[in-house]
Amino acid sequence: MYNILLTLSRNIFFYKNLKLSDTFETRIYLMFFHFSIIMIIFKKKERKFNQNEYDALFHNIENNLRELGYGDVAVNKKMKHLNKILYDILLKIESNKNSQKKFDLNHDLVVKYFSIFKDQNERRYIDFERYFSNFYDFCFELSPDNMLREIIKFKI
Repeated sequence: MYNILLTLSRNIFFYKNLKLSDTFETRIYLMFFHFSIIMIIFKKKERKFNQNEYDALFHNIENNLRELGYGDVAVNKKMKHLNKILYDILLKIESNKNSQKKFDLNHDLVVKYFSIFKDQNERRYIDFERYFSNFYDFCFELSPDNMLREIIKFKI
C-alpha cells in the first residue's frame, strides 16, 4: 500500500503541470488524499478496510522519518501530527458525502494543505480537482478485493 501511494504521489503531473513543490510534506499530503479516497470508497461499498494495511502505511512513514534523520521524540511527535492530518483529510475531503458515484473535492481542505490553489477557478486547481475526481471514479469501479492491486494502473 505504501509503495503504491508513494508512486501515485510522485506522479510528474503534480510537480510539472501543477507546480507543486516536491517536498516530503507535499508527498505525504498527496498520499493521504489518495488514501482517504480509497477508504471512503471502501466505506461506501460497505467493506471494512484492512487495519494491517493502515498500520503498515504508518510504519513505512515512520521508517522514512527515521531515514531522514529524525530522532525518537521527533518521530513520535511527527507521527501524531501526521495521523491528525490524515483524519482531517479523511473527514473533510468530500464536499458532497451523500452521493455514491459523484465525488466533489472540498476546496477549503485543498487550500489548507496546498495554498497555491486559493483560486478555485484557476486552471491548476481545476486540473487537481479533475485528477482526484477521476481517481475516485477509477477506484469506485474496482472491486474492493482487487482495488489495492489495481489502483497503480490509474492514469490521468
